[in-house]
Amino acid sequence: MDILYLLIPLSAVLVLLILGVFGWAVFRGQFEDLDREGERILDLERVTVDGDQGPLVGQPEESRPIVSQK
Repeated sequence: MDILYLLIPLSAVLVLLILGVFGWAVFRGQFEDLDREGERILDLERVTVDGDQGPLVGQPEESRPIVSQK
């Protein structure tokens, strides 16, 4: 019975944390246009790249993994 004094507040904190993360995601616009994201992978003509990434052309020589032949 004493465990309920621990489990009930912990579950209330967990629910508040989940609601906070969900509210943050809604506020940041994560659920604005779900159809566009589903159709984006089907659009083969347009290559989309994030702003901080460049197009993948090839890896430089020093970043290629070394594969040993056994």
